[in-house]
Amino acid sequence: MGFDWVSMKETDIYLSTSDHASVVSITLFVTLLCACIVFGHLLEENRWMNESITALIIGVGTGVLILVISGGKSSHLLVFSEDLFFIYLLPPIIFNAGFQVKKKQFFRNFMTIMLFGAVGTLISFIIISLGAIAFFEKMDVGLAIGDYLAIGAIFAATDSVCTLQVLSQDETPLLYSLVFGEGVVNDATSVVLFNAVQDFDLSHLNTGVALQLLGNFIYLFISSTVLGVVSGLLSAYIIKKLYFGRHSTDREVAIMMLMAYLSYMLAELFYLSGILTVFFCGIVMSHYTWHNVTENSRITTKHTFATLSFVAEIFIFLYVGMDALDIEKWRVVSDSPKTSLSVSATLLGLVLAGRAAFVFPLSFLSNLTKKSEKIEFKQQVTIWWAGLMRGAVSMALAYNQFTREGHTQLHGNALLITSTITVVLFSTVVFGLITKPLVRLLMPSSKQLCRSLSSEPVTPNSFHVPLLGESRDSEGELFDDNGHLQARGECQNTVRPSSLRMLLTTPTRTVHYYWRKFDDSFMRPVFGGRGFVPYVPGSPTEQSVHSWQGENKM
Repeated sequence: MGFDWVSMKETDIYLSTSDHASVVSITLFVTLLCACIVFGHLLEENRWMNESITALIIGVGTGVLILVISGGKSSHLLVFSEDLFFIYLLPPIIFNAGFQVKKKQFFRNFMTIMLFGAVGTLISFIIISLGAIAFFEKMDVGLAIGDYLAIGAIFAATDSVCTLQVLSQDETPLLYSLVFGEGVVNDATSVVLFNAVQDFDLSHLNTGVALQLLGNFIYLFISSTVLGVVSGLLSAYIIKKLYFGRHSTDREVAIMMLMAYLSYMLAELFYLSGILTVFFCGIVMSHYTWHNVTENSRITTKHTFATLSFVAEIFIFLYVGMDALDIEKWRVVSDSPKTSLSVSATLLGLVLAGRAAFVFPLSFLSNLTKKSEKIEFKQQVTIWWAGLMRGAVSMALAYNQFTREGHTQLHGNALLITSTITVVLFSTVVFGLITKPLVRLLMPSSKQLCRSLSSEPVTPNSFHVPLLGESRDSEGELFDDNGHLQARGECQNTVRPSSLRMLLTTPTRTVHYYWRKFDDSFMRPVFGGRGFVPYVPGSPTEQSVHSWQGENKM
């Protein structure tokens, strides 16, 4: 028995060639990422462009160049993979969104966000699915009932990543809170619906199956939220009790990052919604865990999470742009361009109709329950328009449904993949380009608008208030006895409305009031938080500086 040295040598050569090809691809891709960041910075002040559209255009341009160089054989350096997207790229984006979100604004509009994100997505899902059945059967696309329902889930998913790029949390806090909050819940709802459609027998649709789908969705939503909250509280308790910062701020940063990612993977392990889990984990971590670490760790975690999210966003749009020209799928549908165009136009029309069908009616219902801060018609139009963009979630779900490991030779499946690519490109570029000017046209920002009324730490993108400036959680802490804002950033001379002064003198017992009492009495003493954690030095140097400052004060 001897060794086949020839075949081993050929194998080594193949592996070395494959490794070198991977190195070349990754090098070029990282170069493109750097180019996207540079061009995005140069176009920062442009009223039309944003970094997601810039990355998408660069990705498409690069795909065209590679297609020409390869003689029409390939258009991408890396193949789009839904596993890469859902496991590695999406978690840091959603977690950072929860970590940076203005919690008071988010929970003040929580019921409206849930209406839009859950009920609205269900309405959009039904309209798009029924519309697809009605139109595509006439076109003889050749799909099963499960495929039509999957189309409803795929195109009901808004692009919350692009929403982050086109709306400002500081300039339009209500809009940002509603559109972004809805986007996160919408993504989770779409993924849950998509998985439910794949898991159930849809050959005999009846009321029982519909109720089972609804019950499954409610279970997944509640379970995912609870898992995210528990994961965040566990991280806060561990860091508070073990005082990692006494020896190493690196350990604090590492445990926060790993436990955030662990929450997402646990959700995936138990077939829950990782999007919802990691989002609520981010909210809980920002409320408790972040205040338990040293000042060095606070700065590091804030910028680390923001950077990871930023790079992942650019990566996704560059990735989608390059994969848009996948020649294999376009070749399959090249014999029927008219049908392909009709399918794309129909899907785009269903997206427009599906979103309009819930934004305006649900806004009306939400306004009936609100005494203040109602959603005006101009804001409703902006919410409708800003949520029309479809992105990587739709792409990933479409690949999951209509391809096998990224490949397909079936005409109907290839038709749906290419149509999804067309809708994603058109909605992101066209709708994304118009969103910023539309927001400025419908809702011009006031110069007297205070940008720092949040109870949360300011995001790294905003430099108006120090990153670790003192934050206040209630309106009583924001205003002094004369009704003026206490000194904080640029809003220290803003006069407080008389209604708020009356509210302080005769406070009403709101849900927020009772939550604050419960939080201060039970939660913060156990899990930590602002004002409930003793000073922990981040290093011997920091400890000596702190001691020296304490001696000087004495």
